[in-house]
Amino acid sequence: MENFETIAVRTQAERTGFQEHSVPLYLTSSYVFEDAEEMRASFAEEKERNIYSRFTNPNTSEFVEKIAKMEGAEAGYAFATGMSAVFSTLATLLDSDDHIISARAVFGSTHSLFTKFFPKWNISHSYFNVNEVDKIESLIKPETKVIFAETPTNPGVDILDLEELGRIAKKHDLLLVIDNCFATPYLQNPIKFGADLVIHSATKLIDGQGRVLGGVTVGSGELIREIYLFSRNTGPALSPFNAWVLSKSLETLAVRLDRHCENALKVAEFLETENNAENVKYPFLKSHPQYEIAKKQMKQGGNIVSFEIRGGIEAGRKFIDKLELCSRSANLGDTRTIVTHPASTTHSKLSKEELAAAGISEGLVRVSVGLESVEDIIKDLKNALNN
Repeated sequence: MENFETIAVRTQAERTGFQEHSVPLYLTSSYVFEDAEEMRASFAEEKERNIYSRFTNPNTSEFVEKIAKMEGAEAGYAFATGMSAVFSTLATLLDSDDHIISARAVFGSTHSLFTKFFPKWNISHSYFNVNEVDKIESLIKPETKVIFAETPTNPGVDILDLEELGRIAKKHDLLLVIDNCFATPYLQNPIKFGADLVIHSATKLIDGQGRVLGGVTVGSGELIREIYLFSRNTGPALSPFNAWVLSKSLETLAVRLDRHCENALKVAEFLETENNAENVKYPFLKSHPQYEIAKKQMKQGGNIVSFEIRGGIEAGRKFIDKLELCSRSANLGDTRTIVTHPASTTHSKLSKEELAAAGISEGLVRVSVGLESVEDIIKDLKNALNN
């Protein structure tokens, strides 16, 4: 199986004796053994099999196998949330006194990880701006081990050149870790451009309906082996039920993303005509600063549109309050359109200086465009902007 849609639908756990067509839920914490020798061989990893659902489970294994195939990876591990995937992956790779280089425009919790928690273990970081990839090499130190980035970024929807990041990482023998949450495996495959590991918050578009939390990291078998050993001992495993939901969701990912992207482009084009909206960003708008890079590495532009409202935080809040159809929520990637004002919510713990450095203005609005009629989405945005 090579085509994305077929992989999504036909990659399944082995059928039981009941010959079920739809994969069942394996709601079990543990597994039994035929005899003492099988137990010994299993724990010695001489025999590959399920031992305990914190390690592996048929539902989580199916979900991971799908994502790995979609991303062109050798293996993967599934986590309880996207942030547990980010933390566990980096905690596996980094030792005390190591250094990480990251794009400054990262998710708020990832920023907190770099600035508040990793320093406790003497893990340092350096940031580069999304339009200054050429400065990465000047930030490399003897103790640098990882380059980390999101693309498209959250919430500014900037694009980083994966091919250039891959070239720099390879030249300096560094690990390239990409958060591919906004693009999903359907729209972008960072491993093709040199990424060593790819992380997803499956809570977002992979689930696509705002139901469950989940995360996953995929990459080379060697690196995933290390992440697996760290994670089976620290316990951030994805639950079998959530894995079952997410694996089912992947069956419709391509169909959903096609409509999400179609709607998002129309919303972005509408916003460009509005006087009260400025600096509209969507990867497949020709006005996007990194449009050509987006076209090179993405199949379509995704479902996230950002723009700015004049008047800062108060104007942003008033706009949010005027919405009637669109949901006010911090989530994204739902069937329902969600509008977020990052400066007063998801990134509210950043100082004004940190917001500015990350390219987040006080009037920035992030729209996660859903699957409703695009005419209704646009009508709601238009009413809120003009009232």
